Amino acid sequence: MIRKPIILSALPALAACASSVAVNTPALPTAAASPLNNVQGLELVMGKTASQLKRLFGNPQADVAEPPARKLQFSSGACVLDAYLYPRQGGGEGRVTHIDTRRSDGAEVDRVSCVNALRVR
Repeated sequence: MIRKPIILSALPALAACASSVAVNTPALPTAAASPLNNVQGLELVMGKTASQLKRLFGNPQADVAEPPARKLQFSSGACVLDAYLYPRQGGGEGRVTHIDTRRSDGAEVDRVSCVNALRVR
C-alpha cells in the first residue's frame, strides 16, 4: 500500500519531463490537389458539395461522418460510388476531394462510367 502514494507523488515530476513537441496535423485534401480533377467526365463530381451531388444522383444510400470527412455513397445496379467530402482550409461546406467506384461484387469499375451510370438512373 505504501507504493501507491509514492507513485502518485512522482506523477507531477514525471509530467514535467514530458516533451513539448509540436504535433503536425496533416493538411486536409483539397479538390484542387486531386489528380482526379484532370480526368474528363469527373468534373461532374470533383469539388462539388453534398447538395450538388444530391441534385445529380438523388439521395445517397449512405451518409457517413468520418471526421473531418463526410462520405456519401450512391449506387445503382451498375456500380457503387463513394464520394469523400472535406471542408476547405478556412472552413465551410465540404467538397468532393476523392471518389472510389466499384461494382456491387467489389470488382473494379471505371470511375467515369460509374458517374455516368448513376446520372442516368
